[in-house]
Amino acid sequence: MNKKFGCQSMSSKIQRVLIKRPESAYLNQSNIDKQADKLNYYGKPIFDQAVKDYQDFYNVLKGFDIDIHELPSNDNTSIDSIYTHDPCIVSNSGVILCSMGKELRKTEPKEISDYFTSIGIPIVGQISAPGKVEGGDVVWIDDRTLAVGVGYRTNMQGIHQLKQILSNDIDEIIPVHLPHWTGSSDCLHLMSNLSPIDRDLYVTYSRLLPVEFREYLLERKIDLIEVPDNEYESMGCNVLAVAPREVLMLSGNPITEQSLIDAGVAVHLYDGSEISIKGAGGPTCLTRPFLRE
Repeated sequence: MNKKFGCQSMSSKIQRVLIKRPESAYLNQSNIDKQADKLNYYGKPIFDQAVKDYQDFYNVLKGFDIDIHELPSNDNTSIDSIYTHDPCIVSNSGVILCSMGKELRKTEPKEISDYFTSIGIPIVGQISAPGKVEGGDVVWIDDRTLAVGVGYRTNMQGIHQLKQILSNDIDEIIPVHLPHWTGSSDCLHLMSNLSPIDRDLYVTYSRLLPVEFREYLLERKIDLIEVPDNEYESMGCNVLAVAPREVLMLSGNPITEQSLIDAGVAVHLYDGSEISIKGAGGPTCLTRPFLRE
């Protein structure tokens, strides 16, 4: 493998990815019990079951011949550090460290920076307060166009900084204003409401997309697979493309799963009851691809 990094796509084949196992993020049941309520979890993950479910998730990823990198445990990060997608963004020039909108996650970019530096991946910039950007708000529409959610986790100051850092890598950033939804303590990223499956196919929950942005996607000839209301809370909209039209998603969303299959998408499932549902982080959140084809 000659190229070590570069990820200005959401759906081309993943070649290298960064993850963090529950053994390293959660540490133990006592740590979960202390932190889950503070982090606004929907329930306290059961440590032993989370470890088992994550191993199944890992095995599915490994089956795609992906070079998987694992973050070690870190006493300075919370149980939310299992969601490796959010603390950084990866461009063709290198890694941009985020400034986290969630207070208890502010130490995670340093952890990410230390790891990538140790394996020779350049850090090309960092979002600084009062700017805020989280990776879950950042969607590559194509390799020169970025859509970024504006909400409680990402603000316009952060987007302006991101545009400067990426000046050589992109032509356009499209701010996408997100609704209040259930409030500032909850997790609503742009990627809570859409997941690119291919350059011209997205899974979406259009109820929470601005009309202007939804029309923009349609103008670009992007087909939208709509997630029904009863599968939004079970994270039917959070779908990881491991390659064009090949995805990993949570089990328990049969309507969305069948819609994907009907569209010619190969679907792989995992049990996310402990590692995804309770912490509101699906397969995109659990992974930070840093090299795609």
